[in-house]
Amino acid sequence: MLWIANAYAKINLGLHVLERLPTGYHKIETGFCFLEWNDRFEVKLSPEYKLTLSDSFIPVDESNLITRAYQAFDRYIGLNQHYAFSVTKNIPAGAGLGGGSSNAALTLRILNKLEKTGLTNDELIDLSRDLGADVPFFMKGKPGIGTGLGQEIEPLDIQPDAWIVAVYPGFESSTAEAYANCIPNPEPDFSIKGVLLEEDPDQWQYLLVNELEPPVIARNELIGNIKDQILEFGADYAAMSGSGSTVFGIFSQDFVAINAYESFHKLGFSANLTRPGFKPDHGMYRKDG
Repeated sequence: MLWIANAYAKINLGLHVLERLPTGYHKIETGFCFLEWNDRFEVKLSPEYKLTLSDSFIPVDESNLITRAYQAFDRYIGLNQHYAFSVTKNIPAGAGLGGGSSNAALTLRILNKLEKTGLTNDELIDLSRDLGADVPFFMKGKPGIGTGLGQEIEPLDIQPDAWIVAVYPGFESSTAEAYANCIPNPEPDFSIKGVLLEEDPDQWQYLLVNELEPPVIARNELIGNIKDQILEFGADYAAMSGSGSTVFGIFSQDFVAINAYESFHKLGFSANLTRPGFKPDHGMYRKDG
């Protein structure tokens, strides 16, 4: 028996760094929405836990969030059986797309279903606290506003009713370095929630900011060049996602978005095209045989 499911990527629609805490973490405000970019999971019964990835350069040990989520579930809940995970990795790592956190959230949901433990989303979120700040967003599975350390999620319908083109520049960006080089601003001019709920995307370029973007672009010129190119292709709004390195654009017209997507592909970049109002499929599907 084989089970199949997808783990989807996210982008950040704006990111305010409000306060640097003594713990080294930061209070933020950000908008989360989904991309169609996804990793494909295939899971089956196994005598012991096993993780196989399509990208052999990604470790499968305790540094991998799939492994850490599996171990956390077994430690706190207990497993009656063990499972082998085979994952086709499409979401680039270290790209500001939350691929690892999305993988961890899906792992917990899969185990909850296969083990018939009946845990609620909130209980799974409690289980995932040590796995990463983005995991609660992926666990809830809906777009929304993240506050606090990014783990407090208010689900809101902020998935853009527009095309999204996301472009990975081909290298990772350090989250720790991005936060270390930004200057917290406890009183931003506009709340991200207010902008996303009240303003159209063609106004976001003037109101919606990612405060991690300037220090990252200062160290990685290509990220800024890609952002400029996305705007030149006709995007209403372009920004870096999270701490980078992926850049995305919001497009109101399909043919403009498709042209941008295809142009970046021809230049050799990994890219993704997401449809307006996209809703991820969080289902698990059984495949016999």
